[in-house]
Amino acid sequence: MSAAFTTRPAQPGDIPAILHFIKELAIYEKEEDKAQATHAQITPQSATGKTPIGFALYFFNFSTWTGKKGVYLEDLYVTPALRNLGVGRALFTALAKVALDNDCGRVDWSVLKWNTPSIGFYESALKATRMEEWVGMRVEGREGIEGLLLKNA
Repeated sequence: MSAAFTTRPAQPGDIPAILHFIKELAIYEKEEDKAQATHAQITPQSATGKTPIGFALYFFNFSTWTGKKGVYLEDLYVTPALRNLGVGRALFTALAKVALDNDCGRVDWSVLKWNTPSIGFYESALKATRMEEWVGMRVEGREGIEGLLLKNA
């Protein structure tokens, strides 16, 4: 049976939909006031396709353990009405192809502890491993980043 959707890189005409998805994701994650991305900040790759129903935003990183680059999935979002139809799985399939095509050693992402539907999906459908021993850390905003500077340097 063929899926009623396909995955593809984003295109410039998708920017309004991507911004909408980012806002919906922020609402879902109870951080609506933190979503500040603008049209000018989103620069998708060029491609053709149909109306977007979700997105996966990723970037490459490097693992000193594996000695290889990896893929870090920053955000994954599927329109609520289209969840549980295989869209998330298709986005992970596309992400796996990116990782394999680039000889990556792993794919990493974070999930909010209270997001049990997603955690269940990641563990059962994707066979992902929880990284319980790690704690996420962050310094945010210009003032916070400036605080990292050595004084008198």
